[in-house]
Amino acid sequence: MTVLRVGPVPEAFSATGTYFDGTHSAPSVVTLTVDEDIRSLVGLSDSGAEIRWPLAEIREVPDQAGGDQMVLQLSNDPVRRIILTDHSLAPRLPNRHKRPKVTKRGPLIGWAVAAVASVALIIFVLVPTMANQLARFIPPEGERALGAVTLNQIRTALDQTGLNPVPVCDNPEGLAALAKMETRLQNALPNAQTLTVSVLDHDMINAFALPGNYIVFFRGLIEKAQTPEEVAAVFAHEIGHVVSRDPTRHALRSAGSLGVLGLLFGDFAGGAAVLLLAERLIEAQYSQEAEADADVFAHAVLVEAKIAPAALATMFERFRELGGDASPFVAHFLSHPSLGDRIQAARDATPRGFEAVPVLSAQEWRALQNICD
Repeated sequence: MTVLRVGPVPEAFSATGTYFDGTHSAPSVVTLTVDEDIRSLVGLSDSGAEIRWPLAEIREVPDQAGGDQMVLQLSNDPVRRIILTDHSLAPRLPNRHKRPKVTKRGPLIGWAVAAVASVALIIFVLVPTMANQLARFIPPEGERALGAVTLNQIRTALDQTGLNPVPVCDNPEGLAALAKMETRLQNALPNAQTLTVSVLDHDMINAFALPGNYIVFFRGLIEKAQTPEEVAAVFAHEIGHVVSRDPTRHALRSAGSLGVLGLLFGDFAGGAAVLLLAERLIEAQYSQEAEADADVFAHAVLVEAKIAPAALATMFERFRELGGDASPFVAHFLSHPSLGDRIQAARDATPRGFEAVPVLSAQEWRALQNICD
């Protein structure tokens, strides 16, 4: 059969390369030429392997080492490799950068869906279940250590420069007023709690609980509140979370979820994980059941402490009106669709004829609002 050619005849190609047969770890030397009649790269290695690769089926693989070599493979064979230092073969490989056709898309899509479902199952089912179980076995000193470390992380994360942790407010008169409020609530608890209460000098409108019986207020919340009873209502709500150990479970859940994401995407073992965990703890959104339980707990404690539970409703309404300016606070307290029911429940929890006793005097309230001065 006579092969007719159109155009100039390509120059003869001859080169020596390195051949990996995909079976043996040791490479062999192969001498290659191009057979223009059958449009193939042909050769024979010093190990006796015959090479006959159609030019149209040869693909170039990125050189992961120096980038100065041509690494070739067949489109239907992901194992064998030919490595050349001579790049003159490139113009004769019409499909060297062509991606292989994707066949059997159904199974690939199925595997992708299964992988996503597996990750979702781990993050949303297995991690929370394990966190709930693990929280029961963490000793109190372990929770205290976790809370202390987390508080320091949060103080550092809230500073934009990362060099100066947000200060803890220490005005003596303000601390005395806060201690008086705590004593009032402690005396109303079914069981006394060893609490560590801090106020951070930050304008965020928020308050949250941490593992180990830590309760943290931000200066912004105390400044926006109009009565000490509103602060006390928030205080009682956070004590409810402490008693239920919600912060510990949430911290373990968040850490577990971030760990899973770290395995998938990398770089979650350092600062990124710390910042994300701190943010998630600040804006902790517990389950609707946990929030409702904390509300009910707060109602009972407030009534026992001679503080009207309606203060919790007033607080909900006041900070809801702030909208975007109070997003972290709203995310923490007001994220659930049953907000209207929670407000009404707080009002209904105040008994008829209930006589409230002021939490603080006017002077003590001023001192609390200036606790960071």
